[in-house]
Amino acid sequence: MKIAFVGKGGSGKTTLSSLFIRHLAANEAPVVAVDADINQHLGAALGLDEAEAAALPAMGAHLPLIKNYLRGSNPRIPSAEMMIKTTPPGEGSRLLRVCEDNPVYDACAVGVRLDDGAIRLMATGPFTESDLGVSCYHSKVGAVELCLNHLVDGPEEYVVVDMTAGSDSFASGMFTRFDMTFLVAEPTRRGVSVYRQYKEYARDFGVALKVVGNKVQGTDDIDFLRDEVGDDLLVTVGHSPWVRAMEKGRPPRFEQLEAENRMSLQVLQNAAEDSYGHRDWERYTRQMVHFHRKNAQSWGNAKTGADLAAQVDPAFVLAEPAAAAQPG
Repeated sequence: MKIAFVGKGGSGKTTLSSLFIRHLAANEAPVVAVDADINQHLGAALGLDEAEAAALPAMGAHLPLIKNYLRGSNPRIPSAEMMIKTTPPGEGSRLLRVCEDNPVYDACAVGVRLDDGAIRLMATGPFTESDLGVSCYHSKVGAVELCLNHLVDGPEEYVVVDMTAGSDSFASGMFTRFDMTFLVAEPTRRGVSVYRQYKEYARDFGVALKVVGNKVQGTDDIDFLRDEVGDDLLVTVGHSPWVRAMEKGRPPRFEQLEAENRMSLQVLQNAAEDSYGHRDWERYTRQMVHFHRKNAQSWGNAKTGADLAAQVDPAFVLAEPAAAAQPG
């Protein structure tokens, strides 16, 4: 399952995504975690020290390698330079899987040992001073989108993405790449404003969206969130001494997380697993193609000097791992 955590800056989405990742690892689920936020904090939330977090390889810096690998022998893509962030896979493309070794993971993923297991962690890389005036953050996130377009995952396998804050998630079609999106919202008017934006954008694309109320202090906060988001409110999370210790860099073992918060994380996992039964690979592929055509017309064709709509393989549908053909 592909899971996104979104929310406004300061909502706690990185903290909650890191707790969810720890919970999955404790339940022995294979996990690839991706930090796609401009403020790269997921590594620290998963226990890396400052030096380790700063040393994470940047996916954006390895974009040529990613493109070359994913292109494979696809005859519709004559070179890696012709690929853009929305380029869909087709006959001959290489696909990524959660539980495998490949050059993309070798270059971009770091194994992180948690209390009750281990996960792979990938990061887009921070927006640096050298990017100013010549690039935009969305080009870095494009490496994540390209990988998601070429990734096939099976039941009980997880890709968890900590997305960029606010409505920036809609700068491309990446918001449609997930089986479940958890929107983290505080019980304030500002806290639910991103929910309204996300709900409006997501409505036309069948995006599964659930709200996680964070920093909830009582029934009044719960009632407020329920009034604002209705049945989309899945679960709430309150004050956590465990999280406060984690934010100080001294987390106890994960098994000591408060019981009510462990139960909330299990609710998230149950909702994610339920979403897998509604997966529609044909719709997923259609949406991928839709946003590729849109990006090709708006900027991709001009950038590459080619008609990138020709990259679409009309007979190709991204398939379950057992059915997908993997070229050598």
